[in-house]
Amino acid sequence: MSAVLRHAETAADLAACFPVMQVLRPHLPAADEFVVRVMRQREAGYRLLAAWDAAEPIGLAGYRVQENLIRGRFCYVDDLVVRSDDRRGGLGARLLDGVAAEARALGLRWLVLDTAVDNLLGQRFYFRYGMLPAALRFAKGLD
Repeated sequence: MSAVLRHAETAADLAACFPVMQVLRPHLPAADEFVVRVMRQREAGYRLLAAWDAAEPIGLAGYRVQENLIRGRFCYVDDLVVRSDDRRGGLGARLLDGVAAEARALGLRWLVLDTAVDNLLGQRFYFRYGMLPAALRFAKGLD
């Protein structure tokens, strides 16, 4: 696969990424809201690395630098998705490698992400990539 990795920087880039992100985040209603949310998240350091096949994104990795008392500063991967018809070609690993390179350049020592407990295929991919489970996250809605 000859996809080129490049950050989605402009509103037009982000809008082009929406159909791929919607595969992972189907609750996102529209491209314009997606663009607004990503722009807002940029204020907290969020970046979106995209795999482009010509002008069309086919895979995405959204990430940011975070800091906590457990790991210090680390790279957190918010989103990782590859279009279903482009999976199994190594693109997910290329995206994570790209994010890891960005993290290393910032002097970070950890790449961290969450995945759903029932995402067995994703977990299998993360194990093959060399990531190991490090925590179990709990959540509660605050109505």
